[in-house]
Amino acid sequence: MTYAAAALARVDGAWFGDELDLEGVEDLDGVVELLREVVGDDATTALLFVEEDDEWFAVLRVDADNEPRVFVSDARVIASSDTAALFAEAAVEVNVDDDDEADDGDADDEDDEDEGTRADGDPTGDATLLADLGTPAHRLLELCAEEGQLPADVITTLCEAAGCLDVLEKLRGV
Repeated sequence: MTYAAAALARVDGAWFGDELDLEGVEDLDGVVELLREVVGDDATTALLFVEEDDEWFAVLRVDADNEPRVFVSDARVIASSDTAALFAEAAVEVNVDDDDEADDGDADDEDDEDEGTRADGDPTGDATLLADLGTPAHRLLELCAEEGQLPADVITTLCEAAGCLDVLEKLRGV
């Protein structure tokens, strides 16, 4: 399996990034340590976007003073992917803040309609981890459920909302 891992960090309001090699990393603590080494101590927000074989993606967020937060687009891959398994311990269940869904009065109606679509995937982890960066939990879950969306497309949308798409595109060579 092939994967791509992009580490993005915000320092003094500006984003920068680098590719990350997860080979040899054994657990989430190792991923967090590697991410912190790459982004440095000055980063107020560090994000790691991982996508594998156009099947799934994960987002790891590490803020200066908080525990790492993780979201995985499909929990089923944790059993079959060594890369996805790195995020398993922090991606226990989908966490959606009730206030987040209240931001959009139609969110409950849309969620009911998307329930069948979501059966194709099983998002897990903290869906609120990008809310302050322009992607509320309900929107992240909608992107995961959207038919025809590749992980790279979703990551592009997330980075565009956060204001770091140009850095991601440089890493991707776009």
